[in-house]
Amino acid sequence: MQFRTVLEVKVVDVQKRRNPSKHYAYLINVTYSDSTSHVIYRRYSKFFDLQMQILDKFPVEGGQNDPKKRIIPFLPGKVLFRRSQVRDVAVKRLKHLDDYCRALMRLPNQISQSEEVLRFFETKAEDLNPPKE
Repeated sequence: MQFRTVLEVKVVDVQKRRNPSKHYAYLINVTYSDSTSHVIYRRYSKFFDLQMQILDKFPVEGGQNDPKKRIIPFLPGKVLFRRSQVRDVAVKRLKHLDDYCRALMRLPNQISQSEEVLRFFETKAEDLNPPKE
């Protein structure tokens, strides 16, 4: 498999999904170094998992020892909400997740092109054939 890096990321929309359970998936346009681009779909929980992996792998850059030296962006926090607010929360997170991804891509290559980040933004089978709803 050819090694490619991520050049640009844009979180452009959010979709309600019902399979395997009700959730919202964020649509992300990803442009790669091999001149290809794909739309991928990720739940908020996957962003959260990525953030935890990055902070574990890069504790200094995550501000663990000195918060003033933190360069890893903050992920919009988890929110407790009523059922009627779920879509509103998902839509409000959209811009913050886009800002987060853009900030992530501006970090030094050791972070922005780390195995964890590349794995998160790689095109998966379910991205190529997303559920209709």
